[in-house]
Amino acid sequence: MILEVPSMLITDDDRDFRETLRGVFETRGFRTLLAEDGQQAIEIVHREQIHVALLDMHMPRLTGLETIRRVKRVRAVVPCILISAEMDEGLAEEAKEVDAFSSLSKPVSLAEITQTVSLAMRTAYDWPAA
Repeated sequence: MILEVPSMLITDDDRDFRETLRGVFETRGFRTLLAEDGQQAIEIVHREQIHVALLDMHMPRLTGLETIRRVKRVRAVVPCILISAEMDEGLAEEAKEVDAFSSLSKPVSLAEITQTVSLAMRTAYDWPAA
């Protein structure tokens, strides 16, 4: 599957973090869509083509895990990456159970998040390495 411009959904209740990620991934050729909570993310998934999603764990209305569950019901192929300041083995296991592609600990390094997104895009869509 060849994608012209891949779309990324960035969901985090921290505006500065969302904007930082937007800057990182737009310079790498992604069209970014931002949501401040899980409910907003689900609304975007219903109306937009999404190729990869980055989701914070702790947000108002829906947690990252609940959001991933709902995203997968609408678009099962979308790789979802859970990010949390409180990542531990239990949460990482829960992320696997809801079919998250990966789970990352905050603070996340630029190299770690870009490599994880690149791997997700290659795995899901055979997208070339950035």
